[in-house]
Amino acid sequence: MVTHSRAIAGPALPVAASVAYAVNCALGISVATRIVDTHSFRWVHHALFATTAALTAASAVAAVVDRRAGHALSVVGALGVLAVIPYVGTRSWRHSATATAAAPFFAAALITSRRTTQG
Repeated sequence: MVTHSRAIAGPALPVAASVAYAVNCALGISVATRIVDTHSFRWVHHALFATTAALTAASAVAAVVDRRAGHALSVVGALGVLAVIPYVGTRSWRHSATATAAAPFFAAALITSRRTTQG
């Protein structure tokens, strides 16, 4: 059995997933408040969502491989919320409310990733 003295991804994946989530939320809010019009490039929001989901999934896999249970739970919580977003509709309050529900999980993922790499 191979033992690893260091996490395979450290905090890089949860930080990248959290940044992608924050950028996607900022874009979504700016579109909802009509600050930005993405009518001709709606795909950007979808690409950011796919990036967020992929980075979050990669972070979950890394946490499981590294046996970081607390971190894995927070990331899986974020994945659960992300899995629901495509099914709640885009033109209602439910979309933004569901997307916002992922924020505590991303915050917990950042906190737990720092704790596991510091000690």
